[in-house]
Amino acid sequence: MSRVFVCGSLNMDVVVQSARRPAVGETLLGGKAYFLPGGKGLNQAVAAARVGVRTAMRGAVGNDPFGRVLRAFLAANGITRTGVRIVDGQATGVALIQVAEGDNAITVASGANMHFTAEMVPQPQSSHDVWVAQFETPLRATETIFERARAIGARTVLNMAPFVPYPARLLKKVDVVILNEVELSHAVGVDLNAASALREIVAACEKLRAQGVPVVVATLGARGAVVVTAHGATRHPALKAKVVDTTGAGDCFVGVFAACLAAGATPVEAIPYALAAAACSVERLGAAPAMPTAGEVAARLARA
Repeated sequence: MSRVFVCGSLNMDVVVQSARRPAVGETLLGGKAYFLPGGKGLNQAVAAARVGVRTAMRGAVGNDPFGRVLRAFLAANGITRTGVRIVDGQATGVALIQVAEGDNAITVASGANMHFTAEMVPQPQSSHDVWVAQFETPLRATETIFERARAIGARTVLNMAPFVPYPARLLKKVDVVILNEVELSHAVGVDLNAASALREIVAACEKLRAQGVPVVVATLGARGAVVVTAHGATRHPALKAKVVDTTGAGDCFVGVFAACLAAGATPVEAIPYALAAAACSVERLGAAPAMPTAGEVAARLARA
């Protein structure tokens, strides 16, 4: 069976949940604090593993208690963690997450994540595997890893989040790009937001495809997602959800999408399943701990 290899960040999420966000200079009392495994890479790996696809994590943590907790969490979810390297002298990544009214604001201290290198990753071995990366680890490592994966015929999925400027040559090593409206806006230099018309989103995706990537998936929050390929654009509506916390919903989508590809689905076929998984995830607090199982996703699809 094909596998998913996720190359990316591992963070300890320090989540503070409150009724509202404080104003500048204001202190709010009564919030609740949680320490939860996270990081876009770890979240995506957990999402893929929980829907039943063999998954391996590649990344870096510090030699500290947070790093040990994250490695143990990977093992508890059946994810191969031997590729998570310990970087002495660097702290494990930490994300400070303020959750209020179902939405979030995040500040990340990357720590060991920015010391992840391609040399830490063994050569890809199977053309059937799917390799995933984001923008929370060095671009040079992602480019080299994807180049090696593509050289043996494996597929590559790039989540362009959080957006950073990237070399144009990177997209020529990518099979599928996944990004939201804001990231898409930055990538193609077009003003887009959550209210932008679908035709504007599709046009922007086509501009990104023109840079060399065959498939572009734009996630649109409550509006669902759009996938644009050489055969045109397909829109998929979101499933209704009782939102508790949106943290990690995009990562859930990416991880489950990659798992579907590894299981033999086409990009268009993978979208509804990934959207159902994301709908499940927002109904729980946290990122990685909120990722659903295959049974939960199937049940959500059955109710749609």
